[in-house]
Amino acid sequence: MTHINAGRTDNRACKITVEQICEHFEQRELRSRDNFRSFATVKSYRGYIRKWIKPRWSSVYLDEVKAVEVEAWLRQLSLARSSRAKIRSILSILFNHACRYELFDRNPIRFVRQGAKRRGAPDVLTAAEIKSLVDHLSLRERTLVLLAASTGLRQSELFGLKWRDVDFERGELRVVRSIVFGVVGRCKTESSEKPVPLHPLLGEALLNWRKTCRFTGCEDWIFASRLHKGRRPYWGAVILRKYIRPVAESLNIEKRIGWHTFRHTYSTLLRSIGAEFKVMQELMRHSTLRTTMDVYTQAVAPAKHAAQAAVLALFLPMTDSFEDSETVETA
Repeated sequence: MTHINAGRTDNRACKITVEQICEHFEQRELRSRDNFRSFATVKSYRGYIRKWIKPRWSSVYLDEVKAVEVEAWLRQLSLARSSRAKIRSILSILFNHACRYELFDRNPIRFVRQGAKRRGAPDVLTAAEIKSLVDHLSLRERTLVLLAASTGLRQSELFGLKWRDVDFERGELRVVRSIVFGVVGRCKTESSEKPVPLHPLLGEALLNWRKTCRFTGCEDWIFASRLHKGRRPYWGAVILRKYIRPVAESLNIEKRIGWHTFRHTYSTLLRSIGAEFKVMQELMRHSTLRTTMDVYTQAVAPAKHAAQAAVLALFLPMTDSFEDSETVETA
C-alpha cells in the first residue's frame, strides 16, 4: 500500500476511508514478524476487521464516522456484548492509529458507549461434577481435566506444555509458551509466565501419563499427538468434543463445557475455600485485581500450594490412584 500521507503538508486535506486506515494499520501493526502482539491477538484483530468493520464502514471517510451511528450499529449486531465491545475497541485503535500517523486529528469512538458485561455468569462446575468427570474419564482426558481444574491453565498453555517445563522436585510447572491454532508463541501476559504450583497428586498423574506416552523426551510435548508423530500436541477442541463432553452428558452434567470452564471453575473454587485475593491473583496469574483486591500483600509460595491442595481435596481423595484408567490415543 502506498504511504497515504506521503508528500502532503496538510494531512486533513486528504480524504481517507476506513478501508484505507484498516490496510495501513494491518501493514504496520499486524505483521507476522512483529512481537508487539501475540499471534492470537493478530488473528482476532484481522478477523473482526474483515468480518465486521470493513463490510459496514469500508467506503466511509474518517471524518464521516459519527459516534451515535457507530453506537446504533453496534447495538443492532446479533453478537455478545463482549464481542461488540471488542469491535468498538478495535475501531478506537484504528482511529488512534490514524492520529498517531497524523492521518486524522480525532477519535470519535471514544464517545461510543458499549458495555462488555456478560448477560449471564459463565458456567462453572461444582466439585462433585469435577470428581464425577475425573472418575469416568480415561487417563489422557483425566490428566488434562485434573491439570485444568486445579491449576487454571488456559487451553493454549495446557497444550503448550513440554516435559522440560515440569519440575517434579520443586513441585512447579513453568509456563513459558502458548500454542494457538497450531502456532507456538509467547504467553498472554508477563504475569502468565509465573510458575504454577504442582501438587504431588498432579505430579503423580503426570508421571503415570508419561508411562503410557511414546514421546517422553524433555523437548516433547506432554500431550503430543501420535497422529502427527509427536511434532504437534493434541488439538484441544477435538478432545473436548469427542471425549470430555460426551462423558459429561452421560453423567447428566448439562453445563456447556469448554476449556475455559475449568479456569472459571478453579477461580470459583478458590473463592469458596476462602483463599486470599492476592493468592488468587497469583494462582490465576492475572496482571491486576480490582481495587478491593489489590490491598492484599504478596502471596508466599506455601500459601499458594496450600490453596491449590485445598481445591484438589474437594474433588479428589488424597489416596486416589491414577493407574487404573486406560489411555485413548485416537484424537
